[in-house]
Amino acid sequence: MKFKILIVFVVLMVSCKNQDKIVKLEKGRYRAELKVNDTLDLPFNFEVISENKLQVFNAEEVIEVKEITYKNDSVLIQMPVFEGFLIAKIENEKLNGRFVKPSLNRTMEFKAEKNATRFETYKRLSKFNISGNWETVFSPSSDEDKYLAKGIFKQDGNQVKGTFRTTTGDYRYLEGVLNANQLQLSTFDGAHAFLFTAQVNDSTMNGMFYSGNHWKEPFTAKRNETFELPDANTLTYLKTGYDKVEFSFPDYNGNMVSLNDDRFKDKVVLIQIMGTWCPNCLDESKYYAEFYKNNKGKALEIIALAFEYVKTEDKAFKNLQRLKNDVGITYPIVLAQYGSASKVKANEKLPMLNHILSYPTTIFIDKIGAVRKIHTGFNGSATGDKFTEFKAEFESFVNELLVE
Repeated sequence: MKFKILIVFVVLMVSCKNQDKIVKLEKGRYRAELKVNDTLDLPFNFEVISENKLQVFNAEEVIEVKEITYKNDSVLIQMPVFEGFLIAKIENEKLNGRFVKPSLNRTMEFKAEKNATRFETYKRLSKFNISGNWETVFSPSSDEDKYLAKGIFKQDGNQVKGTFRTTTGDYRYLEGVLNANQLQLSTFDGAHAFLFTAQVNDSTMNGMFYSGNHWKEPFTAKRNETFELPDANTLTYLKTGYDKVEFSFPDYNGNMVSLNDDRFKDKVVLIQIMGTWCPNCLDESKYYAEFYKNNKGKALEIIALAFEYVKTEDKAFKNLQRLKNDVGITYPIVLAQYGSASKVKANEKLPMLNHILSYPTTIFIDKIGAVRKIHTGFNGSATGDKFTEFKAEFESFVNELLVE
Protein backbone atom coordinates (compact mmCIF):
# COMPACT_ATOMS: atom_id res chain seq x y z
CA MET A 1 0.00 0.00 0.00
CA LYS A 2 2.89 2.38 0.74
CA PHE A 3 4.11 1.78 -2.82
CA LYS A 4 0.66 2.75 -4.14
CA ILE A 5 0.70 5.99 -2.17
CA LEU A 6 4.16 6.76 -3.56
CA ILE A 7 2.80 6.21 -7.08
CA VAL A 8 0.03 8.72 -6.34
CA PHE A 9 2.64 11.34 -5.47
CA VAL A 10 4.74 10.64 -8.53
CA VAL A 11 1.85 10.61 -11.01
CA LEU A 12 0.03 13.65 -9.68
CA MET A 13 2.84 15.95 -8.70
CA VAL A 14 4.94 15.49 -11.86
CA SER A 15 2.10 14.83 -14.30
CA CYS A 16 3.26 17.67 -16.52
CA LYS A 17 6.94 17.94 -15.67
CA ASN A 18 7.73 19.92 -18.80
CA GLN A 19 4.95 22.44 -18.21
CA ASP A 20 6.24 25.83 -17.10
CA LYS A 21 2.90 27.31 -16.09
CA ILE A 22 1.57 26.57 -12.59
CA VAL A 23 -2.14 25.78 -12.68
CA LYS A 24 -3.96 26.98 -9.57
CA LEU A 25 -7.40 26.59 -8.04
CA GLU A 26 -10.08 28.93 -9.37
CA LYS A 27 -12.22 30.81 -6.88
CA GLY A 28 -15.70 29.46 -6.28
CA ARG A 29 -17.78 26.80 -4.58
CA TYR A 30 -17.00 23.16 -5.39
CA ARG A 31 -18.74 19.83 -4.93
CA ALA A 32 -16.24 17.11 -4.01
CA GLU A 33 -16.71 13.35 -4.02
CA LEU A 34 -14.77 10.61 -2.27
CA LYS A 35 -15.33 7.15 -3.73
CA VAL A 36 -16.70 4.76 -1.07
CA ASN A 37 -17.25 1.81 -3.40
CA ASP A 38 -18.26 1.10 -7.01
CA THR A 39 -21.77 2.49 -6.50
CA LEU A 40 -21.44 5.03 -3.67
CA ASP A 41 -19.74 8.43 -3.42
CA LEU A 42 -19.37 10.58 -0.33
CA PRO A 43 -19.97 14.24 -1.22
CA PHE A 44 -18.89 17.41 0.56
CA ASN A 45 -18.55 21.09 -0.35
CA PHE A 46 -15.67 23.50 -0.21
CA GLU A 47 -15.10 27.05 -1.40
CA VAL A 48 -11.84 28.38 -2.80
CA ILE A 49 -11.40 31.87 -1.32
CA SER A 50 -7.99 32.48 -2.87
CA GLU A 51 -5.22 30.38 -4.36
CA ASN A 52 -3.86 29.80 -0.84
CA LYS A 53 -7.06 29.49 1.17
CA LEU A 54 -10.23 27.41 1.05
CA GLN A 55 -13.06 26.47 3.40
CA VAL A 56 -14.63 23.03 3.87
CA PHE A 57 -18.30 22.98 4.93
CA ASN A 58 -20.21 20.45 7.04
CA ALA A 59 -23.55 21.87 8.22
CA GLU A 60 -22.59 24.71 10.64
CA GLU A 61 -18.91 23.73 10.64
CA VAL A 62 -16.45 25.73 8.56
CA ILE A 63 -12.89 24.36 8.34
CA GLU A 64 -10.24 26.89 7.27
CA VAL A 65 -7.53 25.34 5.07
CA LYS A 66 -4.40 27.39 4.46
CA GLU A 67 -1.72 24.82 3.57
CA ILE A 68 -2.07 24.56 -0.21
CA THR A 69 0.90 23.62 -2.41
CA TYR A 70 1.07 23.72 -6.22
CA LYS A 71 3.39 21.93 -8.63
CA ASN A 72 2.83 22.20 -12.38
CA ASP A 73 -0.84 21.21 -12.91
CA SER A 74 -1.34 19.59 -9.50
CA VAL A 75 -2.30 20.71 -6.02
CA LEU A 76 -1.77 19.30 -2.53
CA ILE A 77 -4.33 20.43 0.06
CA GLN A 78 -3.16 19.68 3.59
CA MET A 79 -6.05 19.60 6.05
CA PRO A 80 -5.45 21.45 9.35
CA VAL A 81 -4.28 19.54 12.46
CA PHE A 82 -4.87 16.08 10.95
CA GLU A 83 -2.36 14.33 8.69
CA GLY A 84 -4.90 13.62 5.92
CA PHE A 85 -4.49 15.53 2.66
CA LEU A 86 -6.06 15.84 -0.78
CA ILE A 87 -3.80 15.62 -3.81
CA ALA A 88 -5.15 16.16 -7.31
CA LYS A 89 -4.52 17.19 -10.89
CA ILE A 90 -6.28 20.41 -11.98
CA GLU A 91 -7.81 20.43 -15.45
CA ASN A 92 -10.59 22.68 -16.78
CA GLU A 93 -11.49 23.76 -13.22
CA LYS A 94 -11.92 20.11 -12.23
CA LEU A 95 -9.89 18.10 -9.73
CA ASN A 96 -9.03 14.40 -9.96
CA GLY A 97 -6.85 12.67 -7.41
CA ARG A 98 -6.79 11.05 -3.97
CA PHE A 99 -7.51 11.62 -0.29
CA VAL A 100 -4.51 10.17 1.56
CA LYS A 101 -3.89 9.21 5.21
CA PRO A 102 -0.21 8.16 5.12
CA SER A 103 0.23 6.59 8.57
CA LEU A 104 -2.75 4.30 8.03
CA ASN A 105 -1.81 3.58 4.39
CA ARG A 106 -5.31 4.55 3.25
CA THR A 107 -6.43 6.33 0.10
CA MET A 108 -9.76 7.21 -1.49
CA GLU A 109 -10.41 8.41 -5.02
CA PHE A 110 -11.23 12.12 -4.99
CA LYS A 111 -12.74 14.45 -7.56
CA ALA A 112 -14.33 17.88 -7.51
CA GLU A 113 -15.87 20.47 -9.80
CA LYS A 114 -17.65 23.77 -9.38
CA ASN A 115 -21.12 23.10 -7.95
CA ALA A 116 -22.86 24.27 -4.78
CA THR A 117 -24.99 21.12 -4.38
CA ARG A 118 -23.98 18.46 -1.84
CA PHE A 119 -26.64 15.81 -2.49
CA GLU A 120 -29.19 15.95 -5.28
CA THR A 121 -32.52 17.19 -3.92
CA TYR A 122 -35.87 16.11 -5.29
CA LYS A 123 -38.26 18.94 -6.18
CA ARG A 124 -41.06 17.16 -4.33
CA LEU A 125 -40.77 17.41 -0.56
CA SER A 126 -40.51 14.20 1.42
CA LYS A 127 -43.69 13.21 3.22
CA PHE A 128 -41.55 12.31 6.26
CA ASN A 129 -39.81 14.64 8.72
CA ILE A 130 -37.09 13.16 10.93
CA SER A 131 -36.55 16.18 13.18
CA GLY A 132 -36.09 15.06 16.77
CA ASN A 133 -34.37 12.28 18.70
CA TRP A 134 -33.78 8.70 17.55
CA GLU A 135 -32.78 5.71 19.67
CA THR A 136 -30.14 4.04 17.50
CA VAL A 137 -28.29 0.72 17.52
CA PHE A 138 -25.21 0.21 15.36
CA SER A 139 -24.30 -3.37 14.35
CA PRO A 140 -27.56 -4.59 15.94
CA SER A 141 -27.01 -8.25 15.01
CA SER A 142 -23.55 -8.50 16.61
CA ASP A 143 -23.30 -9.01 20.35
CA GLU A 144 -19.60 -8.09 20.17
CA ASP A 145 -19.81 -4.95 18.02
CA LYS A 146 -23.26 -3.61 18.94
CA TYR A 147 -23.42 -0.16 20.53
CA LEU A 148 -26.04 2.47 21.29
CA ALA A 149 -26.31 5.96 19.86
CA LYS A 150 -28.71 8.87 19.88
CA GLY A 151 -29.60 10.45 16.56
CA ILE A 152 -30.34 14.19 16.76
CA PHE A 153 -31.70 15.76 13.58
CA LYS A 154 -33.28 18.94 12.26
CA GLN A 155 -35.06 18.89 8.90
CA ASP A 156 -36.02 21.88 6.77
CA GLY A 157 -37.79 20.82 3.60
CA ASN A 158 -35.62 18.05 2.22
CA GLN A 159 -32.47 19.34 3.92
CA VAL A 160 -31.25 17.52 7.05
CA LYS A 161 -28.55 18.39 9.57
CA GLY A 162 -27.60 16.67 12.81
CA THR A 163 -25.40 14.01 14.31
CA PHE A 164 -25.28 10.69 16.13
CA ARG A 165 -24.11 10.79 19.75
CA THR A 166 -22.53 7.66 21.23
CA THR A 167 -21.13 6.87 24.66
CA THR A 168 -17.67 7.79 23.32
CA GLY A 169 -18.46 11.03 21.52
CA ASP A 170 -20.34 12.14 18.44
CA TYR A 171 -20.09 11.76 14.66
CA ARG A 172 -19.74 15.53 14.37
CA TYR A 173 -21.48 17.72 11.80
CA LEU A 174 -23.60 15.65 9.42
CA GLU A 175 -25.36 17.29 6.47
CA GLY A 176 -27.58 15.83 3.78
CA VAL A 177 -31.05 15.25 2.41
CA LEU A 178 -34.18 13.16 2.81
CA ASN A 179 -35.58 12.43 -0.63
CA ALA A 180 -38.85 10.47 -0.48
CA ASN A 181 -37.85 7.86 2.13
CA GLN A 182 -34.10 7.85 1.39
CA LEU A 183 -31.80 9.58 3.89
CA GLN A 184 -28.23 10.56 2.95
CA LEU A 185 -25.82 12.32 5.32
CA SER A 186 -22.09 13.00 5.03
CA THR A 187 -19.17 14.77 6.67
CA PHE A 188 -15.48 15.25 5.84
CA ASP A 189 -12.89 16.92 8.07
CA GLY A 190 -9.52 15.55 7.02
CA ALA A 191 -9.52 12.82 9.65
CA HIS A 192 -12.76 11.02 8.96
CA ALA A 193 -14.99 10.70 5.91
CA PHE A 194 -18.44 9.48 7.01
CA LEU A 195 -21.48 8.57 4.93
CA PHE A 196 -24.83 7.46 6.35
CA THR A 197 -27.63 6.12 4.18
CA ALA A 198 -31.00 4.89 5.41
CA GLN A 199 -34.54 4.05 4.47
CA VAL A 200 -36.90 5.90 6.81
CA ASN A 201 -40.51 6.43 7.74
CA ASP A 202 -42.15 8.42 10.52
CA SER A 203 -40.88 6.17 13.28
CA THR A 204 -38.03 3.92 12.08
CA MET A 205 -34.75 3.92 10.16
CA ASN A 206 -32.77 1.08 8.62
CA GLY A 207 -29.44 2.08 7.24
CA MET A 208 -25.71 1.70 6.71
CA PHE A 209 -22.79 3.68 8.09
CA TYR A 210 -19.65 3.94 5.92
CA SER A 211 -16.33 5.15 7.32
CA GLY A 212 -14.25 5.93 4.25
CA ASN A 213 -13.83 2.93 1.97
CA HIS A 214 -12.47 0.62 4.68
CA TRP A 215 -15.39 0.09 7.11
CA LYS A 216 -19.15 -0.19 7.12
CA GLU A 217 -21.80 -1.34 9.57
CA PRO A 218 -25.61 -1.43 9.63
CA PHE A 219 -27.77 0.54 12.03
CA THR A 220 -31.41 0.69 13.05
CA ALA A 221 -33.23 3.52 14.78
CA LYS A 222 -36.62 4.32 16.21
CA ARG A 223 -38.06 7.67 17.16
CA ASN A 224 -37.80 8.20 20.92
CA GLU A 225 -37.86 11.75 22.26
CA THR A 226 -37.03 10.65 25.83
CA PHE A 227 -34.11 8.33 25.03
CA GLU A 228 -30.81 9.10 26.76
CA LEU A 229 -27.42 7.41 26.61
CA PRO A 230 -25.75 6.02 29.75
CA ASP A 231 -24.21 8.64 32.05
CA ALA A 232 -20.75 9.52 30.64
CA ASN A 233 -19.45 9.98 34.20
CA THR A 234 -20.03 6.33 35.16
CA LEU A 235 -18.38 4.37 32.34
CA THR A 236 -14.72 4.67 33.34
CA TYR A 237 -13.49 4.46 36.93
CA LEU A 238 -10.56 3.52 39.16
CA LYS A 239 -10.13 -0.21 39.71
CA THR A 240 -10.33 -1.66 43.20
CA GLY A 241 -7.00 -1.26 44.97
CA TYR A 242 -6.10 2.05 43.34
CA ASP A 243 -6.73 5.47 44.87
CA LYS A 244 -4.94 7.77 42.42
CA VAL A 245 -3.58 8.16 38.90
CA GLU A 246 0.14 7.90 38.25
CA PHE A 247 2.16 8.29 35.05
CA SER A 248 5.45 9.56 33.69
CA PHE A 249 5.63 10.47 30.00
CA PRO A 250 7.97 12.65 27.90
CA ASP A 251 7.14 16.10 26.59
CA TYR A 252 8.33 17.68 23.32
CA ASN A 253 11.71 18.55 24.88
CA GLY A 254 12.31 15.05 26.23
CA ASN A 255 11.54 15.95 29.84
CA MET A 256 9.61 13.33 31.82
CA VAL A 257 6.38 14.77 33.21
CA SER A 258 4.37 13.35 36.11
CA LEU A 259 1.73 14.51 38.57
CA ASN A 260 4.48 14.75 41.20
CA ASP A 261 5.95 17.78 39.42
CA ASP A 262 5.72 21.09 41.29
CA ARG A 263 3.38 22.69 38.73
CA PHE A 264 0.62 20.22 39.66
CA LYS A 265 0.96 20.28 43.45
CA ASP A 266 -2.02 21.65 45.43
CA LYS A 267 -3.93 22.26 42.19
CA VAL A 268 -7.01 20.94 40.47
CA VAL A 269 -5.72 18.86 37.55
CA LEU A 270 -7.60 17.70 34.47
CA ILE A 271 -5.98 14.80 32.63
CA GLN A 272 -7.09 14.70 28.99
CA ILE A 273 -6.63 11.32 27.29
CA MET A 274 -6.55 12.11 23.56
CA GLY A 275 -4.93 11.81 20.14
CA THR A 276 -4.15 14.35 17.43
CA TRP A 277 -5.94 12.10 14.88
CA CYS A 278 -9.26 12.27 16.78
CA PRO A 279 -11.89 14.87 15.71
CA ASN A 280 -13.76 14.71 19.03
CA CYS A 281 -10.41 15.28 20.79
CA LEU A 282 -9.84 18.33 18.57
CA ASP A 283 -13.24 19.73 19.53
CA GLU A 284 -12.48 19.14 23.19
CA SER A 285 -8.97 20.60 22.90
CA LYS A 286 -10.35 23.83 21.43
CA TYR A 287 -12.75 24.16 24.35
CA TYR A 288 -10.14 23.24 26.97
CA ALA A 289 -7.55 25.61 25.48
CA GLU A 290 -9.99 28.53 25.73
CA PHE A 291 -11.12 27.53 29.24
CA TYR A 292 -7.49 27.25 30.41
CA LYS A 293 -6.63 30.71 29.09
CA ASN A 294 -9.74 32.24 30.68
CA ASN A 295 -8.83 30.73 34.06
CA LYS A 296 -5.15 31.56 34.06
CA GLY A 297 -3.92 32.41 37.54
CA LYS A 298 -6.26 29.99 39.29
CA ALA A 299 -5.10 26.76 40.93
CA LEU A 300 -5.89 24.80 37.76
CA GLU A 301 -3.77 22.71 35.43
CA ILE A 302 -4.62 20.63 32.37
CA ILE A 303 -2.30 17.99 30.97
CA ALA A 304 -2.99 15.99 27.81
CA LEU A 305 -1.77 12.41 27.38
CA ALA A 306 -1.47 11.73 23.65
CA PHE A 307 -1.88 8.27 22.15
CA GLU A 308 -0.65 8.45 18.55
CA TYR A 309 -0.84 5.87 15.76
CA VAL A 310 2.04 7.31 13.69
CA LYS A 311 5.02 4.96 13.51
CA THR A 312 7.83 7.15 14.88
CA GLU A 313 8.30 9.21 18.01
CA ASP A 314 9.57 12.15 15.95
CA LYS A 315 6.44 12.21 13.80
CA ALA A 316 4.24 11.93 16.88
CA PHE A 317 5.88 14.94 18.54
CA LYS A 318 5.59 16.94 15.31
CA ASN A 319 1.85 16.20 15.28
CA LEU A 320 1.55 17.29 18.91
CA GLN A 321 3.36 20.55 18.20
CA ARG A 322 1.21 21.18 15.13
CA LEU A 323 -1.93 20.70 17.22
CA LYS A 324 -0.66 23.09 19.89
CA ASN A 325 0.18 25.74 17.31
CA ASP A 326 -3.03 25.40 15.30
CA VAL A 327 -5.37 25.42 18.30
CA GLY A 328 -3.37 27.69 20.60
CA ILE A 329 -2.95 25.14 23.39
CA THR A 330 -0.79 26.43 26.25
CA TYR A 331 -1.13 23.50 28.65
CA PRO A 332 1.38 20.60 28.32
CA ILE A 333 0.85 17.64 26.01
CA VAL A 334 2.97 14.56 26.66
CA LEU A 335 3.44 11.49 24.49
CA ALA A 336 1.94 8.45 26.21
CA GLN A 337 2.16 6.10 23.22
CA TYR A 338 3.08 6.02 19.54
CA GLY A 339 2.81 3.36 16.84
CA SER A 340 -0.74 2.46 17.87
CA ALA A 341 -3.86 4.09 19.23
CA SER A 342 -5.10 0.73 20.57
CA LYS A 343 -7.22 1.26 23.67
CA VAL A 344 -6.04 -2.08 25.03
CA LYS A 345 -2.42 -0.95 24.83
CA ALA A 346 -3.37 2.46 26.16
CA ASN A 347 -4.86 0.80 29.22
CA GLU A 348 -1.49 -0.82 29.90
CA LYS A 349 -0.08 2.70 30.35
CA LEU A 350 -2.86 3.59 32.81
CA PRO A 351 -3.56 0.29 34.59
CA MET A 352 -5.48 1.96 37.41
CA LEU A 353 -8.46 2.51 35.07
CA ASN A 354 -11.05 -0.21 34.46
CA HIS A 355 -10.70 0.58 30.75
CA ILE A 356 -10.12 3.37 28.29
CA LEU A 357 -13.40 3.30 26.44
CA SER A 358 -12.98 6.47 24.44
CA TYR A 359 -10.68 9.08 23.02
CA PRO A 360 -11.16 11.58 24.56
CA THR A 361 -11.57 10.83 28.27
CA THR A 362 -11.03 13.37 31.05
CA ILE A 363 -9.95 12.57 34.61
CA PHE A 364 -10.77 15.24 37.22
CA ILE A 365 -8.32 15.35 40.16
CA ASP A 366 -8.76 17.58 43.22
CA LYS A 367 -6.09 19.57 45.09
CA ILE A 368 -5.07 16.64 47.28
CA GLY A 369 -4.63 14.29 44.31
CA ALA A 370 -7.88 12.32 44.61
CA VAL A 371 -9.81 11.31 41.49
CA ARG A 372 -13.22 12.97 41.74
CA LYS A 373 -14.73 12.14 38.38
CA ILE A 374 -13.89 10.50 35.03
CA HIS A 375 -15.82 11.68 31.97
CA THR A 376 -15.90 9.44 28.90
CA GLY A 377 -16.15 11.03 25.44
CA PHE A 378 -17.00 14.58 24.48
CA ASN A 379 -20.23 16.14 23.29
CA GLY A 380 -19.03 18.74 20.81
CA SER A 381 -20.81 21.74 19.33
CA ALA A 382 -22.47 19.51 16.70
CA THR A 383 -24.68 18.11 19.49
CA GLY A 384 -26.34 21.49 20.12
CA ASP A 385 -28.09 21.57 23.52
CA LYS A 386 -25.97 18.68 24.81
CA PHE A 387 -22.81 20.73 24.26
CA THR A 388 -24.37 23.61 26.18
CA GLU A 389 -25.31 21.24 29.01
CA PHE A 390 -21.81 19.76 29.05
CA LYS A 391 -20.14 23.17 29.34
CA ALA A 392 -22.40 24.20 32.22
CA GLU A 393 -21.76 20.94 34.11
CA PHE A 394 -18.02 21.02 33.39
CA GLU A 395 -17.48 24.59 34.50
CA SER A 396 -19.65 24.19 37.60
CA PHE A 397 -17.77 21.07 38.73
CA VAL A 398 -14.31 22.56 38.10
CA ASN A 399 -15.28 25.68 40.08
CA GLU A 400 -16.47 23.48 42.95
CA LEU A 401 -13.07 21.78 43.03
CA LEU A 402 -11.27 25.12 42.88
CA VAL A 403 -13.00 26.55 45.96
CA GLU A 404 -12.41 23.45 48.13
